[in-house]
Amino acid sequence: CSSLVSLYFFFIPTASVNPKAALKSKIVAEFRPQSLIDELLLYKRSEDQIELKEKQLSTMRVDVCSTETLKCLKGKDSV
Repeated sequence: CSSLVSLYFFFIPTASVNPKAALKSKIVAEFRPQSLIDELLLYKRSEDQIELKEKQLSTMRVDVCSTETLKCLKGKDSV
């Protein structure tokens, strides 16, 4: 009887863990939408800032020989 029981348990299929499925579950469980939203907002602000500076530069007459103009373009007090 004990050999019959051991044979029964021997053939019970065990649930194999798929590494990709485990990784996907972990990613979904750890996903924080607010952090993604914050990162996207920072990116959008950065893109808007670049676009604004490009528009300002396109309308500005720039003397590339002037160190003062270059300082203003860089937004710093020194070159």
